[in-house]
Amino acid sequence: MTDSPGSPDSAARERDAAESASAFAHPAVAPDRTAAYGDHPDQVVDFYAPRDGRTGAPLVVLLHGGAWRTPYDRAHVSPLADFLARRGFAVANVEYRRGGDDIPRQRDGAEPGAGSAGPVAGRWPETFDDVAAALDAMPALASRELPGADVRRIVVSGHSAGGHLALWAAARHVLPEGSPWRLPAPPPLRGVVALAPIADFATAVGLGVCGGAVTQLLGGEAGPVLGGDGAPALGGDAVSAERAAHADPGVLLPTGIATAIVHGVEDIVVPPAVSEAYVDAAARSGETVGLTLLGGVGHFPLIDPSADACAVVAEELAQLAW
Repeated sequence: MTDSPGSPDSAARERDAAESASAFAHPAVAPDRTAAYGDHPDQVVDFYAPRDGRTGAPLVVLLHGGAWRTPYDRAHVSPLADFLARRGFAVANVEYRRGGDDIPRQRDGAEPGAGSAGPVAGRWPETFDDVAAALDAMPALASRELPGADVRRIVVSGHSAGGHLALWAAARHVLPEGSPWRLPAPPPLRGVVALAPIADFATAVGLGVCGGAVTQLLGGEAGPVLGGDGAPALGGDAVSAERAAHADPGVLLPTGIATAIVHGVEDIVVPPAVSEAYVDAAARSGETVGLTLLGGVGHFPLIDPSADACAVVAEELAQLAW
């Protein structure tokens, strides 16, 4: 059997499998403190203090990836949180509600998990409710749980679907009028460092990223849905299209928030074209977004403390935080 045109070849798939195995081989690292920002069991934040005991450390708010699906929780990025704490950061590892097989699709007549081999991606609106609530509560929570953290220097970071949420969290002040998550002014952030983010929905849908996760997140059927002109559409109906205006970082520009993206050139999970589309959209809006492309790197080394790419991530965070 040969690979179809445009699909990752066997070498690329083997690289991805090896990188994934390495990233997920690290045992979960217990936090120093855990605090709730709501009543749901998933509305919690794990806090990691700087390992050198310093005070006045900048706070990294970390949003994990996993295609907004339930099987992937914050535990898999706890080794990254510990790595950053050993680099002198205070870290807040945020949990939020994701989609699962028990979550009905937001369309009439759709069955839970319909059209999908696994859990549905995301909960609408709960995933966004939670990220907004966690960020809004963060200064007070961090001041209480990590007295050594400087909540005047917050950098939001996230990987993959969490990178999308990090970009979105920095763009809430440019959400459409009437959005329940809209802020009246830019959030008090030093910046955003997004790691292989699902940053531009149209490009991600066109590439079938994460098994149609974007379309699922917006309430549509799994997999790319084509519009009348044969081009990829963000969802299968007007509801999905309307939701995209409230959720797609690629249309929520400019933000005025310092933003950097780190992406592996060999990433076959979220191809770098997704980040490049976001950077291009930002440029058209008059904003410059930094993009660091790492050669020989795929999707998972960015969260793997044993990989050199993690040091690049820490440096990008430091440039914005200090």
